[in-house]
Amino acid sequence: MSDQIIVDIEDRVATVTLNRPERLNTLDHDTLELLIEALDEVARSDKVGVVVLAGAGRVFCAGADQAEMVERKPQEWEPIVRRYLDPVRAIVGMDKPVIAALHGDTVGGGLGLALASDFRIATEGIRLGAPFTPIGLAGCDMSAGWFLPRLVGLGAATEMMFTGRLVGADEALDIGLVHRVVAPDEFTDHVAEFAVRLAAGPPIAHAWTKRAIHRSLGVDMDAEFEFEIFAQVQCIQTEDHHEGVAAFQEKRRPEFRGV
Repeated sequence: MSDQIIVDIEDRVATVTLNRPERLNTLDHDTLELLIEALDEVARSDKVGVVVLAGAGRVFCAGADQAEMVERKPQEWEPIVRRYLDPVRAIVGMDKPVIAALHGDTVGGGLGLALASDFRIATEGIRLGAPFTPIGLAGCDMSAGWFLPRLVGLGAATEMMFTGRLVGADEALDIGLVHRVVAPDEFTDHVAEFAVRLAAGPPIAHAWTKRAIHRSLGVDMDAEFEFEIFAQVQCIQTEDHHEGVAAFQEKRRPEFRGV
């Protein structure tokens, strides 16, 4: 793995760090490919229970690298724009919780990565947004059109996407764009503690829970109910379930093994 993307695995937590601080962790073609490769790698690893997305330097990610916004024909742009959705698909598609550790600016494609993640933990002073329309681009780039209305509601999403306005930490928390806001000096420890706690959880139950959440976004109530029944029947037969019940009864911490 190149130093543009750093992968560190410890205590069943894989931290995938965008490491282009001199370019505000923007995603050029090479970095995009390395990010997709890293996400696929940690998704397959039996040593990983939780993934943390992070950014080196003073921001999480400022989106696509403007140096690559050169003149191209429509047929040349289409596969490029399509490829930028692949890390989003990788985040959503993996059976592991993904935590976006957000600081500084989280905009454009950076917001897309954050929206696709299962948890968004932010520092005070953060700015988030989809500033596409001010430069003549559609405000629905890199998954914002799908996730933003579902996370913050149609009204807030419409305003953000049409105007490109960036929202701060307090507003992001109020509208449900982030799960929590942490002081900068507590941020790293808070993310690490939360990730380790999640990683100690039951992997099979986490996988079915994540599948159910994302599946529910595109099906009706009865279809989701049927999936819930199926998912629960799968989980209730696992050794992890029996261990969870035993630990509860014995008043001890469960030791899940993913079986």
